[in-house]
Amino acid sequence: MSPSGESSADKRLAEVREAALRLLARREHSVVELKTKLVGKGWPEDHVDRVLPALAEAGLQSDRRFAEAFARQRAGRYYGPRKIQAELAQRGIDSALMEAAIETLEVDFAELAADFYRRKYGQEKQEPDFRERAKRSQAMYRRGFESEHLRRLVRA
Repeated sequence: MSPSGESSADKRLAEVREAALRLLARREHSVVELKTKLVGKGWPEDHVDRVLPALAEAGLQSDRRFAEAFARQRAGRYYGPRKIQAELAQRGIDSALMEAAIETLEVDFAELAADFYRRKYGQEKQEPDFRERAKRSQAMYRRGFESEHLRRLVRA
């Protein structure tokens, strides 16, 4: 032990905790993201595994808070629920938290799809042909909107 009474392992854990807190100070992170970033920066995985649960227990890290903030941000950028769910899953969020995060948005995704469609394609006087409708539908699906959101937008 060092003269201050702190072992090198305790010191190392404190350093990992500080690194995690620096990341959390910038934005919310999921546990999976934090672990990936910390291990990627060279922190020992066993130290990271000991620090992250303590941060969650202290309320400094929350997958629920992360999921809600992430979903809000993505909906604000005109992404649909399927895209938001897929991106949350990539970040290690379980399906129950995904559903809860999307429900807390209180967003009408059909209206969000309509707003995005108008911004992207404008108000046209003539109907687009079949090929253009298919192209637009695929673009909307890639943004995570579902067919029920697009029914009135892209007339078949």
